[in-house]
This record gives sequence, structure tokens and C-alpha cells, in this order.
Amino acid sequence: MKQNIILFDLDGTLIDSTDAIVSTFYHSFEELNYDFKGNDEDIKSFIGYPLEIMYENLGVHKDQAPKFVASYKNRYRKISTLKTLLLPQALEAVKLASKIARVSVVTTKTRLYTMPLLEHFEMAEHFEIVTGRENVENPKPHPEPILNTLEQMNYDKDIHKVWMIGDTKLDLIAAKDSKVDSIGVLCGYGKEEELKTYTKNISQNALSAVKFIESISE
Repeated sequence: MKQNIILFDLDGTLIDSTDAIVSTFYHSFEELNYDFKGNDEDIKSFIGYPLEIMYENLGVHKDQAPKFVASYKNRYRKISTLKTLLLPQALEAVKLASKIARVSVVTTKTRLYTMPLLEHFEMAEHFEIVTGRENVENPKPHPEPILNTLEQMNYDKDIHKVWMIGDTKLDLIAAKDSKVDSIGVLCGYGKEEELKTYTKNISQNALSAVKFIESISE
């Protein structure tokens, strides 16, 4: 039987950082005098993409996006753990996953902000590799973050069965293009109908996703 490798997305899969992200976008808009015409839902619809892409999609000119990203990061590092919640049963999911598989994180958030969150929620010890935005040239939905992580884990397709668990199409597209299996979870930002376009496996949250993997691995 093949050994399982489980890769977790972070935002919307294990943690709820909506308040931290949305409030920090508004902070940057105010700090840089940008007249944002959208609303919270507009910001939330792009969570999962790199920050510079999020700002561009929200109307900021590409040339100005780096200034907004810098403003965002300056505040986010101060408030991330204060305004971020662990999703229900997420810690249980990670603990169970670590018992039945080798486990890593693949996120578009940088490691600089990811590691303090994982340590804050007492999850860091369970992960072999944490791949962040700065570790790859091409973020999800490109397959590079997954392939980069698997390479560091000495992935062998004859030995390992890989699962990517994520809440947006970006995770599922990256998994498909990496030729690994995926599970879309409904506890985050993606909508069920959209997720079904990219995977046949849908779970309510990370724990139910890990239990599904456990059930078919027995």
C-alpha cells in the first residue's frame, strides 16, 4: 500500500483570516489614499491569490501594487495572530493527518507570516515542509508550489499517494496540473459548484477530508 502525503492549503482550509485580511486591505487603501469602490465581498472573492494580484483585481494600477503590498504587510504582521481564528476541527484534522500520512503546507501566504500563525495555533510541529509565496516563482494555481514541496519530501510516485486539501479552485487546479488527487473543502472561500468543476471529492472541512483519506486507505 502506498504511503499517503497530505498537503494542506492554509487560509480557508485550516484558518479563518478573513478579518485580518479584509481589515488590512482597508487600512492600506486609507493609508495610500485609494478610493476603493468595492466592498468586503469583493476583497474576499480574491483571497487565495497573491497580494499583488488581489490589489490589481481590486482596481489598483499594476505599477502601484507594490506600495499597497508593502503597506499591507506592515500592518498584517502586527495583527495577524490577533485577528485570525483556527477553523473548527482544523487542529484535529492536522493531528489525524500526521498519524496517517506525511504532512506539509502549500500556501500563497509568505512563510514570514505563515510560521507565526502555525506556531500560534500549535500546528507547526506536524508539518515537514511549509511552502510559501517566496519559495516559488509561480504561485497556485500553477503546479510549482506542489511540485516544489513534493520534491523536498522526496516524492516517489511508486511509493506515495498525494492529496491536496484546499478551499479554492486555485488549490484544485494546482493539484490537477501536478497530477495529484485533491479534495475541495467548503469551510473557506470557494463555492461548492465551482469546486466540483475541478475535483470529484468535496468535504465539509479539513477533518472530514482527512477522514475520507483514512477511510479509503484502510
